[in-house]
Amino acid sequence: MSAGPRVEALEDGRSRLWIRSQPGARRSGVVGLWNDHLKVAVRAPAEDGRANEELLDVVSEALGVRRSAVELLRGSTARTKELGIALPADELRTRLLAALAEA
Repeated sequence: MSAGPRVEALEDGRSRLWIRSQPGARRSGVVGLWNDHLKVAVRAPAEDGRANEELLDVVSEALGVRRSAVELLRGSTARTKELGIALPADELRTRLLAALAEA
């Protein structure tokens, strides 16, 4: 098993990415890893979906994809979330390792 965040290929060519969110942080961005989840901090509070929207913006920017290429699949009210990313799993892993190197 490779080091890095948990990624799974989906049947439609997209990938599933597991996230650990940290709402109400001082700064937004990729923080590192937490139990094989990509840990992402967002400034927005966990109210009315604002943290989820900012989380999707931060992840899309970190991966270098359009915002529409990232969607919340599961975990809208939880800190652990599953995102669908419009990238093949291998490409997603490569971009995630680059984003973690910058974190």
